[in-house]
Amino acid sequence: GGLHEDLRLLLETSLPPKKKKVVLGVADAKIGAAILEELGYQCQTGGVVAEILRGIRLHLPALVPGLDAQAACKAQLGLGHSYSRAKVKFNVNRVDNMIIQGISLLDQLDKDINCFAMRVRSWYGYHFPELIRIVPENFTYCQLAKLIGNRRELGEDRLAALEEVVMDAAKAQAILEASRSSMGMDISPLDLINIESFSSRVISLCQYRRGLQEYLRSKMSQVAPSLSALIGEVVGARLISHAGSLTNLAKYPASTVQILGAEKALFRALKTRGNTPKYGLIFHSTFIGRAAAKNKGRISRYLANKCTIASRIDCFSEVPTSVFGDKLREQVEERLAFYETGEPPRKNLEVMKEAVLEASEVVAEVKRRQEKKEKKRKKREQRRLEALAAAAQEQQEENVELEREENEGEPRKKKKKRPEQDLEQNGLEEEPVPRKRRKGAGGAAQEEEEEEKKKRKKKKKAQDSEQD
Repeated sequence: GGLHEDLRLLLETSLPPKKKKVVLGVADAKIGAAILEELGYQCQTGGVVAEILRGIRLHLPALVPGLDAQAACKAQLGLGHSYSRAKVKFNVNRVDNMIIQGISLLDQLDKDINCFAMRVRSWYGYHFPELIRIVPENFTYCQLAKLIGNRRELGEDRLAALEEVVMDAAKAQAILEASRSSMGMDISPLDLINIESFSSRVISLCQYRRGLQEYLRSKMSQVAPSLSALIGEVVGARLISHAGSLTNLAKYPASTVQILGAEKALFRALKTRGNTPKYGLIFHSTFIGRAAAKNKGRISRYLANKCTIASRIDCFSEVPTSVFGDKLREQVEERLAFYETGEPPRKNLEVMKEAVLEASEVVAEVKRRQEKKEKKRKKREQRRLEALAAAAQEQQEENVELEREENEGEPRKKKKKRPEQDLEQNGLEEEPVPRKRRKGAGGAAQEEEEEEKKKRKKKKKAQDSEQD
């Protein structure tokens, strides 16, 4: 949209008037064209300008007075950190890179699990070939291969375990009968150990894939809730991964989103002048599968339009919600019913008004919860700081008292606790003493004090006599 205002002001204040011929060296041709259009200065671009600018950056401390090499390195490091933070984004909960890595790993796991399960089938099929026909699922087949082991040892006592794995009593009974009349060859214990170990690895991979799918679903609900509500978590993640990021997907027009993933077919059709593809990755959505053959192109175009709207809402909204995705999904359902029955759908304006009202309520509730969490966090932080300040003050008072005692040269006397205080701290009560015992104890104490006084007087008299 034209030259940036800061760059315009810098050039107008630093360059001479246009009467003099000035040629600027600019590394970017777009910036040079904008300068020529806005200010009228001729700009030159090319490899020579890039080399000159590289030399200026290299010798900048020698060219600029007061700028040393250390300050230039600090500036470069700060600029690099700022650029990296801008690329990574500040909100860690809305990083779409984790979705891209997760869906890529999910696709790779699907291929590996399929390949490994076929290896288990061909390996264990020599011993029990009838099991493949009874149990076609890969995960269940690996579980049964680990559970059964040697088919000759399979009996009625393990029928309950078979039912627990296949979740069907008839299938469990069919497996038991097939094991008795199987035409498979015998297997050695060493081969059986290897097959069971490999089956355990395949089972663990399948379980990890389930956990990864749950992780992907939770990340999609945080990053792109509207897109996942409209088209599903897996298809939405594939679109984000193929586009490179959620921002790139939001920049795409609906026509690009419609054929995203079918680039080879598109370029082949353009080269041969044939029919272009109607859909790409969005073909895996349930809407296209439910549509009739003549309506698949129309529903894919409509669905791509709604996916573009949902991705832009998710990308540029401050508080992401799934309200718009639910409303857009209802619109696609209505359009699908319109193609089948002819019932007219609602207008887009009415649906978006309802979505804006519901989304404002949801956003207000989310902000209220965030404010409560922030208040609680601030209170906890304030209490922690107060506790640290109190502890520091106590430590300072103890240090001051110790310094005062060291200066005076007298050790600090510890206060003796009375026996009643010890009893109270230990949670005990003092036993009541009878009056007679109390009096007797008091009289004995008085007699001892009088004897000590007499001894002191005698010592003083003896000392005085010695001095005389």
